[in-house]
Formats: sequence, structure tokens, C-alpha cells
Amino acid sequence: MSTPSLFSDKRELLPFDGSALLIPRFISSAESTKYFAQLNEETPWEMPEIVMFGKKYPQAGLSTWFTNTKVSYVYSGIARTPHAMTPLLTDVMNACALATGAEYNSVLVNLYRDGNDSVSWHSDNEAVNGSEPTIASVSLGATRRFDLRHKESGETVRVDLEDGSLLVMSGLSQHCWVHQIAKTKTKVGPRINLTFRRVITSQQP
Repeated sequence: MSTPSLFSDKRELLPFDGSALLIPRFISSAESTKYFAQLNEETPWEMPEIVMFGKKYPQAGLSTWFTNTKVSYVYSGIARTPHAMTPLLTDVMNACALATGAEYNSVLVNLYRDGNDSVSWHSDNEAVNGSEPTIASVSLGATRRFDLRHKESGETVRVDLEDGSLLVMSGLSQHCWVHQIAKTKTKVGPRINLTFRRVITSQQP
């Protein structure tokens, strides 16, 4: 994996209470195209039901949970069955670890098929992620807008996540901020998003 401009034009998105570091062109255009095609074809895509206000609704998009820890990831009332890490996902995970200095052992792979697929305001603050997790989010394919909103002040940060970019959220970001990928009426192509994190296993302290 080549990262010719790594950190040369990185940008901090959050003004306070945590970090969200955006690194454009983390993955080259050619590699991104190859990775997207392989992931789109090989991933056993799932559409789980999320629980909202006591009712179940289909998730607005497809996703699959990968980890060799055998930990089921639970969020929004969903318990995700783990699939074994693939060589491609492992390679990208190792590149993220090298770039960020953090360790990862799992990834949630998301497919946004068009502008109707979205994820509502949330924080990745589940206990299994640890108290101040570092989450590395790689974008492949179409550009989608990413919003962050401070839980107390309501201050909002918006950014376009482009093909091949890496967004690294760390520190207090999951405690103090929520984030979303909103629906859009603008015609937009498919996007695959890889969110690497280090989940806590029962063997860890």
C-alpha cells in the first residue's frame, strides 16, 4: 500500500474535546478502486435491524463485522456476528496502525449504496471499544458528507470524506461528540467505509 502524501496535508477537524484528524489520499486512487471492487464482491453483506424507541427497523445500508477476537459487536440493539479477518482487511488495518500509532483488532465494513443509505447521529462509545478509543475510518468510493456535533454546545463540524481518505477519531471525541452520515437527495455513487477499532476481549485487563 502506497501513501505518498501521508500527513502532508492532514487537518484537525475538532476545535476542542477530542481529536478527529483527516488525512486525504491515505490510499491511492488505483488501490482504492481495486480494494472497493474486491470488498464489494467478497464481503458477505448483512442488513441488520436496529432498535429505535422499542421498535425494529432495517439499517439504512449494508454492513459486516470482522474480527479474529470472536467478540460480537453490539450497538443500537444489534449483536453483530463476527467474521474472520480477510488478508485485504488485515493489510489495510496494519497500514492504519502504522500511520496512527494505535492498535486495532476489528473492523466494521459499511456499504452506502446511494444517497438513501445513511447513519444517524451516534457515538462509538460502547464499553467494548474502551474508555477513549482510537477509531480509524477509511473511505473508498463516492464522497459523502460527514458531520460532527458537540453534545453540549451543539457546535457542528462538516467535512467531505473523499475516496482514499483516512479519518482518525481519538481522545474524548466519542464522549463529547456525535457524528453522522446524513441522507442526501444528490445523486451519489456507492461508498465503502472501513472503521477499524480495538475491541476489548475478556482476556484483556
